[in-house]
Amino acid sequence: MKDRKRVEEEIKRLKKQKNAVILAHNYQLPEVQDIADFTGDSLSLSREAAKTQADMIIFCGVHFMAETASIISPDKKVLIPDEKAGCSLADTINAEQLEDWKKENPNAVVVSYVNTTAEVKALSDYCCTSANAVQIINSIPEGKEILFLPDMFLGAYAAKVTGRKIDIWPGECHVHAGIRKQDLDEMQESHPEAEMIIHPECGCTTNLMYQVENGACTENGNGNGNVKFLSTGGMIKHVKESVSKEFIIATETGMLYPLRKANPDKKFHPARENAVCKYMKMITLPKVLQSLEEEIYEVKVPLETALKAKRSIERMLEVTS
Repeated sequence: MKDRKRVEEEIKRLKKQKNAVILAHNYQLPEVQDIADFTGDSLSLSREAAKTQADMIIFCGVHFMAETASIISPDKKVLIPDEKAGCSLADTINAEQLEDWKKENPNAVVVSYVNTTAEVKALSDYCCTSANAVQIINSIPEGKEILFLPDMFLGAYAAKVTGRKIDIWPGECHVHAGIRKQDLDEMQESHPEAEMIIHPECGCTTNLMYQVENGACTENGNGNGNVKFLSTGGMIKHVKESVSKEFIIATETGMLYPLRKANPDKKFHPARENAVCKYMKMITLPKVLQSLEEEIYEVKVPLETALKAKRSIERMLEVTS
């Protein structure tokens, strides 16, 4: 096997030769993030896919993200370095289940988290990410019934923040659901001066929102008891601007790499050491190289499905632009 330096050099050569761009999610392996042209959360990567002038997109993430890139940029060749890189959250609902739910609620507006298949997006009115779920809900006229899927913790968070009544699908990400309040309590006890930053998908979210609401801990300020609910993109921005020097990060552990890289003078602790997504970690440098060399594995959404799904994605981008 070629050593890392040679693999990186070959990736760069082929990327230039084939006019390709590499997009990598914040949860990817450090070496994959380092070789990427753009790293970020689902929303920022969607925007990069929409505006890229490249002929080929190598999407280092999970399958639904590559699907989204294909939907947004149908004229581009979108490749995912490992076709088995799926998503436990996206798997909690399929198109048939959503169709049944819509029949039970014919007047409802459907808001789907981006962690869904293209077929589910095609049946949705809006897509959202953890970064803009609240903004999307607030854009829907008061009085309209809302169906939110598939993440129950993000849905509960959005309902609490907006004050809207939302019907929520009982899905969860196996990684985020595994982060519990007990983990945060233990970490806060071990690092009493640390600022706590929590992804809205976490299983601890609803419990902590209740505490914030009732004054047991604060959602603003710095120091002991401080809690922030932020997307991965929001985490990067907030940490950079924060005066705090120590943070507890409650999300997939891959997020610690870009945070430490951008803030070498600050300390970061994972809320749970084993909060690791095996699907995100499937993509490696050799697989990125193979994908570029052989132009495998292409992700292409059927035209009819893509056109319908694109409508819900574009509505999201219009609201959050």
